[in-house]
Amino acid sequence: MEKYTVTGMTCAACQARVEKAVKAVGGVESCSVSLLTNTLGVEGSADEKDIIKAVTAAGYGAKKQGGAADASPQDDYSALLEDRETPVLKRRLILSAGFLLLLMYISMGHGMLGLYLPAALSNPAAVGVCELMLASAVMLFNRRFFVSGSKALFKRSPNMDTLVSLGSSAAYIYSLVLLFVIFDRLSKGDTGAADIVMSLYFETAAMIPTLITVGKLLEAISKGKTTDALKGLMRLSPQTASVVKDGKEQTVDISQVRVGDIVAVRPGERVPVDAVIVSGSTAIDESALTGESVPADKAEGDEIYAASVNCSGFITARAERVGKDTALSKIIALVSDASATKAPIARIADKVSAVFVPAVIGIALLTFVVWLAVGREYSYALSRAIAVLVISCPCALGLATPVAIMVGSGVGAKNAILFKTAESLEAAGRINVCALDKTGTITEGRPQVTDVIPLDGCDEEKLLGIAFSLESLSDHPLAKAVSSCCEERGALKTALSDFSERPGKGVTAIANGARVFGGSVKYITEAVGADDNTANLCRQLSQQGKTPMLFASDKEILGIIAVSDTIKPDAVSTVNELAGMGIDVIMITGDNELTAQAVAKQAGIDHVIAGVLPDGKDSRIKALRSEGITAMVGDGINDAPALTSADVGIAVGAGADIAVDAADIVLMRSELKDVAAAVRLSRAVVRNIHQNLFWAFFYNIICIPLAAGFYSALFGLGFEMSPMVGAAAMSLSSFTVCMNALRIDRVDIHDPGRDKKLSNRPGNDKKECMTMEKTMTIEGMMCPHCEAAVKKALEALDGVEDAQVSHEKGTAVVSLSAEVSDEVLTKAVEDKDYTVKGIA
Repeated sequence: MEKYTVTGMTCAACQARVEKAVKAVGGVESCSVSLLTNTLGVEGSADEKDIIKAVTAAGYGAKKQGGAADASPQDDYSALLEDRETPVLKRRLILSAGFLLLLMYISMGHGMLGLYLPAALSNPAAVGVCELMLASAVMLFNRRFFVSGSKALFKRSPNMDTLVSLGSSAAYIYSLVLLFVIFDRLSKGDTGAADIVMSLYFETAAMIPTLITVGKLLEAISKGKTTDALKGLMRLSPQTASVVKDGKEQTVDISQVRVGDIVAVRPGERVPVDAVIVSGSTAIDESALTGESVPADKAEGDEIYAASVNCSGFITARAERVGKDTALSKIIALVSDASATKAPIARIADKVSAVFVPAVIGIALLTFVVWLAVGREYSYALSRAIAVLVISCPCALGLATPVAIMVGSGVGAKNAILFKTAESLEAAGRINVCALDKTGTITEGRPQVTDVIPLDGCDEEKLLGIAFSLESLSDHPLAKAVSSCCEERGALKTALSDFSERPGKGVTAIANGARVFGGSVKYITEAVGADDNTANLCRQLSQQGKTPMLFASDKEILGIIAVSDTIKPDAVSTVNELAGMGIDVIMITGDNELTAQAVAKQAGIDHVIAGVLPDGKDSRIKALRSEGITAMVGDGINDAPALTSADVGIAVGAGADIAVDAADIVLMRSELKDVAAAVRLSRAVVRNIHQNLFWAFFYNIICIPLAAGFYSALFGLGFEMSPMVGAAAMSLSSFTVCMNALRIDRVDIHDPGRDKKLSNRPGNDKKECMTMEKTMTIEGMMCPHCEAAVKKALEALDGVEDAQVSHEKGTAVVSLSAEVSDEVLTKAVEDKDYTVKGIA
């Protein structure tokens, strides 16, 4: 997505105008405009010049973001770091308020309260001219409203500034005409000129832009708070780095650091770039990136990340990623991009905003004409029309969604949960089904020893000694798990000779003159045999999802060491929390059914899809989507297609880069509990957006008829809203929306106490499912007709849900909802005169 900074936008009508103009450019596939960050995101092949030209033609300015690859991310988001708008608004407000107070003293203080006025102002004409000059000064200070509003009106794209300028100008021009009437009456000796002074609206003309400036200032301050999280991330990155060249340290600007440079980091300093330690050891505080408060020990060869803090020792490191390629820069980009995109819920506000200002102008004209038609005086009709113009607020509509998205994305980033788009932030809260990959997601992703069982005639010390000696020479993951366990328990190695490894089976060697073995049940059984007791123990361990490894000496089995990929500590609580939110949790894995069921039982998961090949996860996720909005949580390369196919793809951050790239949400801490936290945060954000939209619509629906005098005429109410009160109300509406969005920052996304189940959701009646796949290798299929024959034969079997048959690959992938033996599957195919070579 190409991003542009857009200048000159003041309200949702401006936002809609820019979007409409850019979408009309050839080659633009989609675009979104953020009123909050004043950014434009464009996807497609459109030329940069054409996009800028379209924005300019619409009456706004545009500049493409992005620079050199090694540039700091702050370069693109400097407008968020430096608030240039608030100081300008403060100066403008102080000047406007000073002149307005003097104007109010002259127009109301003397006429209504009898306050002192200089003798020079005893003449009605002098009072009128003084009010004219003071009102003109205030309007000059706030000329931006009038310039912007006039340009937008002439370009037939009226915006909020148009409403303000029309309201203020109408009061000003009306008062100017009355001032000429005063001069005319005075020249004719008419004593009624003094009464006309009380009908001047110069204070209204000045009050409207002043109050709107108050609102703009409050809006700017509150909008600034909504971007605090993003600003905080950007401020984490150091601006300089100590680069070591020719043995000497040199402090340089961060943009000058290149890949391969050696940087020095002292205790207390932040790491300037993503790097690998080449000398020294230390503890690194990575809480800024991962949210983990406990510093991580780092030594030579370990990777460290930009913005993390060196807590103890002096280290030097080789730069691996710099500028926009660092992990911090990517996090900043993700948060900013999510804020620049649009959630589907914003579409209704966009549609209203596109016609809002023209409709308000029409209502104001209609109000003016109707009151004149029913016989009310000109000044009353004008007052009602001006009140309609200035009380209407398109800004609240435009800000309702983006401010909540920005705050929500920031809260997520602070908790190491990254939402790539506003759409994913909204969709996460509506999840009905959550499919969890097993290895590395529910489980730790690394095998650990769970049981050490010495058998008759052998003690634990001897068993661990033989196991340590054998497995320390192997690179197999299970061997490493056994070696680590033996080392932790203080096992002593025995000298070995004639060591050999049988891939997929086990290892053997000679120790103290005897042949020793270690490996799978099948391998050891073939080598030395196994009695029924040993076989039963191994079977029980397998049923628990563990992998039993046997160790033997000559003809004697020494014992069993069971290894398992243990579930994560927060797996059970996460599954319970998701269930408490009305989400069906399903485990999807390529492991066999026995292991899958054992792990699922430990995690408290009832629904299991086992034996799924990597390309089968994708189809399974697509099938689950028919039951409701489906999330896929995974970490491996083989999970990437499924992450893409899911309504919401969630990648644990410690997983493969391709999985992270394919996902919509990234959990930086790789903690399963953050899945529930992401759902909770999404629901809080959507709830806040609903509140904002309700306020924006309710405000305009209630206040516009009130300003027009509709309620007064219909119900006989004594209260009639003056234009000044309308301007004050309008100035507070956007501020209210922004402040409401800031409440998201107070939500505890890890507290399940207020979780609620979704109502009227699909899939509530879904029964427990247990699904697995078997892949059959078949010879003899020559054409699509053969495929159809095999498919029909297999799908006719009870327990077979689906069969995907390919004569080109010579395979049939069979999806089972109940246990179907290999013999039954083989018979069904061979009855059709094809040969089954194997079933996996």
